[in-house]
Parts: sequence; structure tokens; C-alpha cells
Amino acid sequence: MSVNLTLLVVMGVLYAVGVYLLLERSLTRVLLGLMLLTNGTNLLILHAGGIPGLAPLYDSSIAAEDYSDPLPQALILTAIVISLAVTAFLLGMIYRSWVLGRRDEIQDDVEDRRVARQSSYDLEDDAEVPAETTEFEEAPRRSDPDEDLETPGLPGPRREGTR
Repeated sequence: MSVNLTLLVVMGVLYAVGVYLLLERSLTRVLLGLMLLTNGTNLLILHAGGIPGLAPLYDSSIAAEDYSDPLPQALILTAIVISLAVTAFLLGMIYRSWVLGRRDEIQDDVEDRRVARQSSYDLEDDAEVPAETTEFEEAPRRSDPDEDLETPGLPGPRREGTR
């Protein structure tokens, strides 16, 4: 497999710019970042496929290692379809956000700000657990001497004077 340094640099730039745009508050920039990430991933899959070879059609005179692997090409086609669907979904979200609020930016709401101000200490999760974790008290034992001998579903031991 030969390493194409230009392709690796282009992938790195696509990933870096895509992640940077994903961290923005504008939905349009998030969409552009996602599109750059998917294109970088497609290049990564293409590069992982190895050097180009012959078409994967069987011919007895061609050695098996001379063929190109069709799996990366199929994965890229699948990734293109998935990225198209996600892009269409995000475009719908952007349009709906623009119709409702006339803005493309995600804003913090009151609940987000309240959660950000509260302490990270949670009494239920962070408190020390006592050694005895049962919340039930030990039930008092009955003093029936024949209690050990009874089996569920079977009649108990016979007592004198009973049948």
C-alpha cells in the first residue's frame, strides 16, 4: 500500500475544520462541519482501500492480489447516502428554526443556565454509602418448632390428635 501524503493532509484539514464548525452555535455552520467530516471520512475509507487495482470481475488469468477491493467503494456509497439523509434532516431543522425564531443560532434557555449554575455534588450519588445497605429491618423469627419441617406445597408434619 502506498501512502499518499496529500490525501492525508486533506483529510486532516477536513477533520479539523469540520470539528471546529461543529462546535459553533449556528446550525448552518454545524451543517457545513458535518458535511466536511463526512467527506473526510469518505477520503479515509478510500485511502484505507489500498492502491487501485483492476475491476473486481473474475478472470482466471489475473492474480487475486491484482484486484481492487470493492468493499471500501460500497462503504463510501453507503456513507454518501447516510450523509445526504442527515443533511436533509439538518436543513429541515434550520428551516424550521428560521421560520419560528428568525434566527439560525442555538440559544441557551433558562433551564440550561440553571443547570450550569448548580453544584456538581449530588447527594444521592455522591454521599457515602453506609456499611449496611438494606433498608428493611430484620423480621422477628416465629417460635414455631415445626416451622423448619414444613415444605411449601406439601402438608406439614402431623401433630398428635390430628389426621
